[in-house]
Amino acid sequence: MPSSARTPEAAPAPADQASASPADPAPRRRRFGLLPRIVLAIVLGVLLGLVMPEALARVFTTFNGLFSGFLEFLIPLIIVGLVTPAIGELGRGAGKMLALTTALAYASTILCGFFALGVSLLLLPRLLAGASVGTLENPEDSAIAPYFSIDMPPVFEVMTALLLSFCLGIGLTLVKRGALQESFEQLRTIVVRTIEAIIIPLLPVYIFGMFLGLTMNGQIWTVIGTFLAVVVMVLVLTVIVLVVQYCAAGIAMRRNPLRMLATMAPAYATALGTSSSAASIPVTLQCARRNGVPSAIAGFVVPLCATIHLAGSTLKITSFAVAIMLITGMDLSIPKLIGFVLMLGVVMIAAPGVPGGAIMAATGILSSMLGFGDAAVGLMIASYIAIDSFGTATNVTGDGAIAAVVSRIAKGRVSGDLEHEEADAIAL
Repeated sequence: MPSSARTPEAAPAPADQASASPADPAPRRRRFGLLPRIVLAIVLGVLLGLVMPEALARVFTTFNGLFSGFLEFLIPLIIVGLVTPAIGELGRGAGKMLALTTALAYASTILCGFFALGVSLLLLPRLLAGASVGTLENPEDSAIAPYFSIDMPPVFEVMTALLLSFCLGIGLTLVKRGALQESFEQLRTIVVRTIEAIIIPLLPVYIFGMFLGLTMNGQIWTVIGTFLAVVVMVLVLTVIVLVVQYCAAGIAMRRNPLRMLATMAPAYATALGTSSSAASIPVTLQCARRNGVPSAIAGFVVPLCATIHLAGSTLKITSFAVAIMLITGMDLSIPKLIGFVLMLGVVMIAAPGVPGGAIMAATGILSSMLGFGDAAVGLMIASYIAIDSFGTATNVTGDGAIAAVVSRIAKGRVSGDLEHEEADAIAL
């Protein structure tokens, strides 16, 4: 039960009494975060790949085969479990305000995707000139054969899952909320818990096995060089995106965009430290209000955008996808990449709020639309999580810009969708 709902009798003891109580539990030990575990897995995979005997390496190759098979089985269920209730929930709420915020968030997300796509197609062929690993091999398909494998066919294909999710999600917006909507919300809970309890904890082991195999196959140095070049490019692109977003916000609010961006610095720093949009909501709200966004607008837009606005994540995924396609010699079909960015904007709306949740939601369309294999998807996961906090910080800071634009567009136009006191706040 939340602390605000506690009765007086259940209130915690004063600090001096609590410190004197021998029954108090010991302070929690700080957890070893996902990013340090991923970095450690990559380093160990590279170093041990130079000396590990093949018999022991086959153990990790076997694990990687089982893990990737389970992930392929789970991807369609992830799509249905996340996308369907997300679309259903977007159909209810604050009417015009909801539609306006969702449209701006989606537009910002896909524009960042197209920006990243254009820059990647322009710069990466030069930055990665001569870098090639041919067809990136899955560890379980390499000379290091697994001890055994298990076939895990998915319930249905990825595209079937997407179409089913769209049809069901749109259908849920047309009917009264009932057992079906609650069932999909429970399915989402199951999917998120599965990601949190199984996929995320085992990712470092999977990435260790993948980099172990790449090292033993002689492909690792090209991959590492590619990572460094693309990481620098992506970090520069996130700065450009934020400047452009706040130029638009400054025009809307008739304020200095650089000062508005500087006001959002605490939100950026909070997201950088927590890698969580949800944990940054209170700080983002405070910063948006300091930028002149009415409380009624900020209180609606910021929590919603924390879920549906993932411009930084889309930028990262698009850039690394093009890089991997270049070094593996895949066909850079422009129409296919445009379709990928448009679909990625939809999938990002349903991304769960867990570390690496955005890339986990995107694995399905990476495979179905771009033809990524297991090893390429594994590299995408590793590269994404390596700079996950910077993408989250970009998402969160951009939420403040969207709140500013919404406050300008919505002023005097959507008050009929809000409570009376909220309408007064908009009119300020």
